[in-house]
Amino acid sequence: MTTQHIGRTPVRLYMSMSVDGYIAGPDDRTGQELGKDGWRLFDWLDDRRSGGINGQVYAEAEATGALISGRRTFELAGRWNGDHHDGVPIHVLTHHVDPGDEPPGSAKFYTDVDACADEAREAAGDRGVMVHGAGAAQALLAAGQLDEIELHLIPVLLGGGRRLFEPTGLGHVELELVRRLEGRGVTHLRYRVLHDAK
Repeated sequence: MTTQHIGRTPVRLYMSMSVDGYIAGPDDRTGQELGKDGWRLFDWLDDRRSGGINGQVYAEAEATGALISGRRTFELAGRWNGDHHDGVPIHVLTHHVDPGDEPPGSAKFYTDVDACADEAREAAGDRGVMVHGAGAAQALLAAGQLDEIELHLIPVLLGGGRRLFEPTGLGHVELELVRRLEGRGVTHLRYRVLHDAK
C-alpha cells in the first residue's frame, strides 16, 4: 500500500549531486565546506537570476516558507547568520541541544524529527519546506516525513566525498519521478517519495 500524504505541506529535499552520488567532495570541513572540487556541483547557480530553467528552479526553492537543516550543514554554513532566505524559520535537527547554545535569528534546534517536521510545515503554510543536508534527509525519510526529493544532477564524477544516501537500514524505498527539467549544465529531477511502497 502506498501512502501519498495528499494535502499536507510538502517537505522537499533540494540537493546538488554528482552522477556518482556525491553531494560534497572529499574532506568537507570548515574552510572547505563542500570538500575538494565540491563547488563544481553549484556552477548551475551562476544562472540563478536568469529567466531560464535554472532561474526557475532557484526561484521555487527561494519561495519556500521554512527550512529544515541537519546540524552539520547548519554549522558548516556558518549558521547562515540566522537567515537562510527571506527570514524564514530555520529548523535544525540535532542529536543534542546545549542549553547555553542560542542559535541566531529564526533558527531553533530540534531532537525530535516529527516535531521538527510538523512545526516546519505549520510555519511554511502552503509554501513548502526546504530541506538541506544528508543527515536531515535520512532522518526525515526514516520518519516518513520526507515527501519529495529534488536532485540537481551535475554531469561530473567527483570520485569520492560525502554521499547523499549512505546505507540507511530503511531497505527498499520507491520514488516516482514527477518532473524533469534540463537546465544549462544540470538536470533537475523531482521525485515523490512513495511511503510504504515495496
